[in-house]
Amino acid sequence: MKREIEKANVLIEALPYIRRFAGSTVVVKYGGSAMVDDEIKLSVIQDIAMMKRIGMRPVVVHGGGNSITEILGKLGKKSQFIDGLRVTDRETAQIAEMVLSGSISKELVQCLQSQGIPAVGINGKDGDTLVAKKKLTNGKDLGYVGEVVKVNTGLLDSLMANDFIPVVAPVGTDFAGNTYNINADYAASAIAGALNAQKLVFLTDVEGILKDKDDPDSILRQLTLVEAENYIEDGTISGGMIPKAQCCMDGIRQGVQSVHILDGRLPHALLLEIFTNEGVGTMMTR
Repeated sequence: MKREIEKANVLIEALPYIRRFAGSTVVVKYGGSAMVDDEIKLSVIQDIAMMKRIGMRPVVVHGGGNSITEILGKLGKKSQFIDGLRVTDRETAQIAEMVLSGSISKELVQCLQSQGIPAVGINGKDGDTLVAKKKLTNGKDLGYVGEVVKVNTGLLDSLMANDFIPVVAPVGTDFAGNTYNINADYAASAIAGALNAQKLVFLTDVEGILKDKDDPDSILRQLTLVEAENYIEDGTISGGMIPKAQCCMDGIRQGVQSVHILDGRLPHALLLEIFTNEGVGTMMTR
């Protein structure tokens, strides 16, 4: 009986959040170990299905860098990275699109539909959803690596209006018809901003934003955009934590109300963050 009472208390704790977020758009950037471990993958899919069932409007934007690297290796192509971004020639861009829009996207769609949730996989070229341009990093040309210059939400809006969860592969095109591989984090931020999303959630392989990257207990549970800027400036947030903080900051600047970094390796991290008082990751607000 004690266990049943605990379950009831969890539901009671979640009720205000369910009422508050019903009808809101939540963009989930899905990547890292959560895409590799089958048990964790099921947990994430169940969380997204639950969000949909209680009236939220999830949009999934997924990565797939490890899978791309694996396929390139099998084809005899060595992956080269500059500032964390893959140098991408035309052939690599075609392979990346094949992997992202093909096997990964369709698997996620199938997983959601196995939970009774209708889903449709698209990439940014469909409906001109992600219009991109060539991205230069510190003046270096990475090839067909793009950054989002415009998000057309017509196809996303239509899918959600017809009760589908959009599953978006981060591939875009420019006005000349060139195909670009886009960093999934920044694609998710751009999509969340264009949709006026209530929340943007990054599933990663860290607990959240840490003051000390070697101390999990130094996690910052909540911080504002200004606090994040100050923490980076004074060195409190440093090293590998900076890109994660910058992704959150980018989402806030795009107009998202709150951005979350969660450890995707934690079972049901999405539900624990959104529907409990304590949360499990870092939440950034304006």
